[in-house]
Amino acid sequence: MNLPEDAPFVSRPGSNLAAGAMALGVHVLFLLLLVFGVSWQTQHPAPVMVDIWDAVPPLPSPKPRPQPKTDPPAPVKLPVPVKAEPVPVVKEVPPPKAPDIALEQKKADAERVKKLKALHEAEQKARDEAAHTEAEAIKKKRELLRKMDEEALLQRISDEDAANETRRLKQAEAKAAASKRQSELDKAVGQFRDKISATVRGNTRLPDNLKGNPEVRCSVRLLPTGEVLSIKVTQSSGNVAYDEAVVRAIEKSSPLPLPAERDARAEFVPELSFVHRPKD
Repeated sequence: MNLPEDAPFVSRPGSNLAAGAMALGVHVLFLLLLVFGVSWQTQHPAPVMVDIWDAVPPLPSPKPRPQPKTDPPAPVKLPVPVKAEPVPVVKEVPPPKAPDIALEQKKADAERVKKLKALHEAEQKARDEAAHTEAEAIKKKRELLRKMDEEALLQRISDEDAANETRRLKQAEAKAAASKRQSELDKAVGQFRDKISATVRGNTRLPDNLKGNPEVRCSVRLLPTGEVLSIKVTQSSGNVAYDEAVVRAIEKSSPLPLPAERDARAEFVPELSFVHRPKD
């Protein structure tokens, strides 16, 4: 049987006898050990007095534990009785029917498809508007470039026409100037050919047997000063005496009269093709 910790110690008769016998035996054993242990010494110790108890003295009873102080319980307030009010009669409302899950899911899917379709249509509209705007921008750009090209082409044509007209006028002026120059040059060359012919004719001594108006051609090499270097008959008149008379007349006429202008003089120098007829 278990005893509480704060219960007083109660000795049992059987336990006290066994404990007393054990204590007595221990004392006897201890005494024998003392006797045999010191018997061999030369000096005998003083006798030891041993008290032998018949029983073990009772153990001191444990002190009771102090009980914790507790406050007295608060008085319990009893509820004031309330007058019972009549309970309202509540009509039974039938519970709502469980929603049709398949129908709700179908509606949700239809709503989602509708939103996706609207979003797709909005995106497609935005893309179409962007494409239209880009197409309009490209069209305007091409139109502007076309106008610029047309204007540039017209300007280039106008510039080319103006340049061609200017070139044509310059060419006409140059041609007129060249024609005038050539006319003046031909006139000057003709004048000096006539002078040379007149000079040679004045120095020619015709043979007595000359008949008709024979023609003799000579190649005369001249210096820029008009001096004659050499004379060669290139086409004979058929009358040797007449041919020799013309050659002597050319030598006698040296230096021949030449124009001072360079271009006109180039018609005579370095070689002059001279044609002589006695009656021309």
